Amino acid sequence: MPRFFVDTDQINENDIIIKGSDVNHIRNVLRMTAGDEVTVSDGHGMDYFCRIASIDKDEIVLDIVDNWHSFVELPAKIYLFQGLPKADKMEWIIQKAVELGVYEVVPVITKRTVVKLDPKKEEKKRLRWQSIAESAAKQAGRALIPSVAECMTFEKALRMCNGLDAALIPYEKAEGMQHARDQIRSVHGAHSVGIFIGPEGGFEESEIEAAKAAGAVPITLGRRILRTETAGLTMLSILMFELEED
Repeated sequence: MPRFFVDTDQINENDIIIKGSDVNHIRNVLRMTAGDEVTVSDGHGMDYFCRIASIDKDEIVLDIVDNWHSFVELPAKIYLFQGLPKADKMEWIIQKAVELGVYEVVPVITKRTVVKLDPKKEEKKRLRWQSIAESAAKQAGRALIPSVAECMTFEKALRMCNGLDAALIPYEKAEGMQHARDQIRSVHGAHSVGIFIGPEGGFEESEIEAAKAAGAVPITLGRRILRTETAGLTMLSILMFELEED
């Protein structure tokens, strides 16, 4: 069933008003008509089962049939601090991270980052990434649209990490698997968890030391070297499985 996100001011007692680009998507892409059914989320944990009442050029009116509190989100907010990768890898990372339950993706510029973003085009790039996050959230049935933050330096990301309950940083020189398992299990009960992933080439040792000083714990993901686009999704998959409630 198609899923859409709306602002709370679009929700009335008995109906919901769809505006903007979703109108075109419902009318001309999905070719839906009056009587068709959709799911709507307010982005704050409430879902609505609706039927289309009317379709006009600029808005669509949905009758609310039922509503409920969504339970699809993980109990902890997971922040992915992703070292900027080359080419279009970031788009793929964002899409899959949203599917796996990430709360926010934070693009990070590290010492080994190769990509140089044009300041004049940076906001346009972020809006493109945010659009990908929204599409992925709809496809995955999320109750909210994860945000994509502005690019920030590694130092700023570490300061942001200070406000989280826990933070993990996969690193090839970290201790063994039992240590990693213990650290992953220790995030139970945390309300916010950060994951730090380096770009191609990984982190420099000085960055690992700085991360440790900020409270991030280095862990291993095994004997194999994972690509930057694989490491973060591996961590998210592990945390999703570990944190998912019955």
